[in-house]
Amino acid sequence: MRSLLIASLAVAALATPAQAATSQTVYGYAWADGTNTLRITPITATRDGKRYRLATKTGAKELRLGYGGAAFRRLTVACGLKETEGRTAQDAAGLGTTRCTPKDLAFTLQLGPNPVKITYSGGKAIKVSEFQPAQWYTKSAKGLIKRVDADTVSLGARHLTYTWRLTFNRVTAKCADGWLTGEPVNADQGGLGTKGCTNKDFGKVFKGAKLATVHYNPFSNELLSVWEVFGDA
Repeated sequence: MRSLLIASLAVAALATPAQAATSQTVYGYAWADGTNTLRITPITATRDGKRYRLATKTGAKELRLGYGGAAFRRLTVACGLKETEGRTAQDAAGLGTTRCTPKDLAFTLQLGPNPVKITYSGGKAIKVSEFQPAQWYTKSAKGLIKRVDADTVSLGARHLTYTWRLTFNRVTAKCADGWLTGEPVNADQGGLGTKGCTNKDFGKVFKGAKLATVHYNPFSNELLSVWEVFGDA
């Protein structure tokens, strides 16, 4: 009996570390959040062929994960490409298969939020694999946007972060003009801006709180476009 008890305790001792190291899997848009660290809010991803239909995951909370030791699998045929350029490397589940490094992941996150599947344990990502959403998800809204920090604005309770991809559509004569400064020389019939400007212009011009029409990705919370509004547009 004593030997049987000792054997049972030994098995339990071996099982405990394995149980503690149980991994979990999430889908979502990963953002850079410091050196070798990313943040991601889990979403629901349902396979649709080799792409994924996305939906909000009720009650999901943002995760912050280190990825310095993670295996990274890209959809591109080479690790250093910005886009697929029409050629993809995918497995049967639509996940990236090109073997890349954490440095390559840092490179892709510099370009903006990246849709990925992450297997993680504790606060560390074990494997990060790119996937393709089934469509380009966007929402439109009109309201008061307020500055939160250097690259984030709020729209109601939602915080929206912008990157180099942001387009800023102005009613003013020049991109560097103050918000609604001068005559609305670049407004459409509805009073929305038509002059295309950049994220840098937006960063310099946008101060305080302003009425605007915006497009954003509801799953990554990336601010994609801002229209300056003249009148009651």
